[in-house]
Amino acid sequence: MAANVRSLIIDLFESPDGTVYAILIATFIVVLTTVLYLSFGRSQSRGRSIILVGLTDSGKTLLFSRLSSGKHVMTHTSIKENRAQHKVTGNQSGKILDLIDLPGHEKLRTRFLEQYKDQARGILFVVDSVNFPREQRDVAEVMYDILGDKRFSKSAVSILVVCNKQDLTTAKSQSVIKSQLEKEINTLRVTRAAALQGQDGGSTTTAGYVGKKGKDFEFGHVLPIQVEFAECSAKGHSEGEADLDAVEKWLEKIA
Repeated sequence: MAANVRSLIIDLFESPDGTVYAILIATFIVVLTTVLYLSFGRSQSRGRSIILVGLTDSGKTLLFSRLSSGKHVMTHTSIKENRAQHKVTGNQSGKILDLIDLPGHEKLRTRFLEQYKDQARGILFVVDSVNFPREQRDVAEVMYDILGDKRFSKSAVSILVVCNKQDLTTAKSQSVIKSQLEKEINTLRVTRAAALQGQDGGSTTTAGYVGKKGKDFEFGHVLPIQVEFAECSAKGHSEGEADLDAVEKWLEKIA
């Protein structure tokens, strides 16, 4: 069989159209190599950790507790990270992901995010859907820094923006939060670019630029980073049952 294949390849190259066949085969090899890299290379470059990020009081530590132990616990502002494991359900049942809950305080969050970002397979970006109108600028600042991080882009990290506290009637929907975040990040690009120019005497450097130049920002512009939105309630409704279905399905998908 192998001898027949070799003979066929030799005949192709020795035919009048041998150059054309050589180009086609070379192109096929390049495409195949690229596909294999995208399928396996990036996946292997990512860690097994899911990092929970969010402002203080967004509910991320309660979400962390729900995912790691299934329990509702009283939480308080932390000065260190929390670590635990989550056993994936559904089609990926049995797989284990490491959960890392980072402090919400800006300086602590930045330090711990830098420490753990090489381990990140995904990010649960938790947003307080009730207080979002007052916090959207701060939320956008954190998101901008993550999307502009070259390490996250290189590893094609997946991000789920968790619009938490949907059990409350004043909670904003995921579509509203997504739209407002896109507008806020669009504004941030201008102010950050102006700040850079002011610092270095007029430089036009675009290091860490988020989105596509010349177009209003959209989350679909930050590939290979994948950003999705979902609504949840880590606390739960009046009966005390949390609504984490969308989060569980996302964890199953990226496991």
